Amino acid sequence: MRRVLLTTIALIASATVTAVAADLPRAMPAKAPAFVPVGYNWTGFYVGINGGYAWGSSSWGAFGSKADPSGGMVGGTVGYNWQAPGSPWVFGLEGDIDWADIRGTFVNVACPTGCQTKLDWQATARGRVGYAWDRVMPYITGGGAFGDVKANQVGFAGVSDTRVGWTAGAGIEAALAGNLTGKIEYLHVDLGRTNCGLVSCSIPTGVNFHAEEVRAGLNYRF
Repeated sequence: MRRVLLTTIALIASATVTAVAADLPRAMPAKAPAFVPVGYNWTGFYVGINGGYAWGSSSWGAFGSKADPSGGMVGGTVGYNWQAPGSPWVFGLEGDIDWADIRGTFVNVACPTGCQTKLDWQATARGRVGYAWDRVMPYITGGGAFGDVKANQVGFAGVSDTRVGWTAGAGIEAALAGNLTGKIEYLHVDLGRTNCGLVSCSIPTGVNFHAEEVRAGLNYRF
């Protein structure tokens, strides 16, 4: 009899525990940690290529006229960016040198055989300040400009003068696949004035050069 009673009590206790366990709320499944994307960082060195188109103006003072030089350019770029920690501001230095074929000619009574202004190459050394929205960075830029300005009157020797001037502009750069970035920028370039004397030109004159440039570039970041 005792054995039957103990067995009955054990069965009732087991059933009670099972029922209570069934009524307990189940634990919520563990959530995966939230994904926090890592922001793009612009700090580092880069090299690249660039190319574009320029158009401008070149006044020949004593000749009472001006050439309107225009043409293409292509070359290489090197630079460095530093992005302030925890900040969208990006500060950089950039230099480039380009082969150019930018030229313009005019003909008038003072220059019946034709007078031409030509730029064979151009280089710039500029600072940049950008504001990064993750992988896209608009920027402003400015610094020194250098170029070989040639002034030539047909039938005379002409002059070739390496000029130092200034440049300023703005652009936008975006991160592409991998370490590549692409940019589009506008620059105003002013190379000042060169002098064409009596032997070089039929009339001594100052010849200035300034241009507007639109360029695209592709950079590789290290």
